[in-house]
Amino acid sequence: MSGKKRASPGTDVEKNPLANVELNDEDAQKLQDIQKDIQRVELVIERQAMHKLTPVYEKRRAIVKSIDKFWPVALMNNSMISFHVQHNIDQLALSYLEDLWIVRDPKEPRCYTIEFYFKANPYFTDSVLKKEYKYDEKPDADGVTESMLDFSWARDVQPSATPIHWKDPENALTQLHPRVAEVDGEDDMPAEAGSFFNFFEIADDPFEIGTHIANDIFSDATDYFMGNVSGDELDSEEEDSEDDDDDAEEIDLEKPRAKKQKKE
Repeated sequence: MSGKKRASPGTDVEKNPLANVELNDEDAQKLQDIQKDIQRVELVIERQAMHKLTPVYEKRRAIVKSIDKFWPVALMNNSMISFHVQHNIDQLALSYLEDLWIVRDPKEPRCYTIEFYFKANPYFTDSVLKKEYKYDEKPDADGVTESMLDFSWARDVQPSATPIHWKDPENALTQLHPRVAEVDGEDDMPAEAGSFFNFFEIADDPFEIGTHIANDIFSDATDYFMGNVSGDELDSEEEDSEDDDDDAEEIDLEKPRAKKQKKE
């Protein structure tokens, strides 16, 4: 007796209807054009937001100037910054920081200058240390350029270096703890970061310290100072990669912060 052969499971299942979707050149160009229009509007909105936020940041600036070590504590409560301020002598120098300000490029608000204002200290004569992330292209009537619509931080932004005038060669932090390049040259990341103040004296910012300060810490400075920022952790491998062996007196820049609330 001959029986009917059963079909293999799934043979009657319809093929994926989205597998062969095609886009013609005309529609592709329309989508690209409208995406640029969206990006253009977003840039204008971002620029407007910058103008509205600046006076609010000015108000905060006046308040925190009366709070001792506000900015050193806020910075050290960010895991990226605390990782790069491991040396005790770096912490001592940073404790003289009394003000931090971000000046946004009026043409391209994604670029900025970071300004650290210091009280008189035994390490350097500079009262202000700056690091500028430059953008140089002429905008159109709306203040927009073509590269802004296809913005690439690595391609369009040029970080600057600021020399630090050290008072004593023995306390020149960037000489005591220089940034050490990778020996084999296969990795763009330095083998050792060295002193935090290399951030100012070397133009390149491979650890993106500037973006952390300008786009994260500055806007949420109060929460960082109070210790209310959650989820700001580095990998344990990075945290344990270097031990601090300085003989300088330790300074606790995290002491003034409020205790984090326990999760229920």
